[in-house]
Amino acid sequence: MKECVLCKILKGEISSHKVWEDKEFFAFMDINPINPGHVLLVPKKHVEYVFNLPDGEYKKIFEHAKFISSAIQRATKTKRIGIAIEGLSVPHAHIHLVPINNPNDLDPCRARKAEHNELQQMAEKIITQIEKTGA
Repeated sequence: MKECVLCKILKGEISSHKVWEDKEFFAFMDINPINPGHVLLVPKKHVEYVFNLPDGEYKKIFEHAKFISSAIQRATKTKRIGIAIEGLSVPHAHIHLVPINNPNDLDPCRARKAEHNELQQMAEKIITQIEKTGA
């Protein structure tokens, strides 16, 4: 079986715009954001589906999602952060954290390819907000 794209990102074989990581999880900008500020949060250990994570890691991924979402919200000045978990297109557990202002803003059909500069600038804004919280 070929290695998944998220494992390749985690190994550095595919570049990404990291916003945060610890020893178990990694958060980076989605290259096809639904809205600017769209971040993916993934466990470093390959597990195919978020609901298959061991209980401790399952709790941690949502704790980290909450923390990162508040930084995204401050950086983008959005009303809310939507969460999407589908587990079909990429067989590696991950959570989409998407800035939203309207009920239909979480629609994946709105995704578009983002430019490198756009992703880098947004990553820097989110990192600044993360650093302000001391994490």
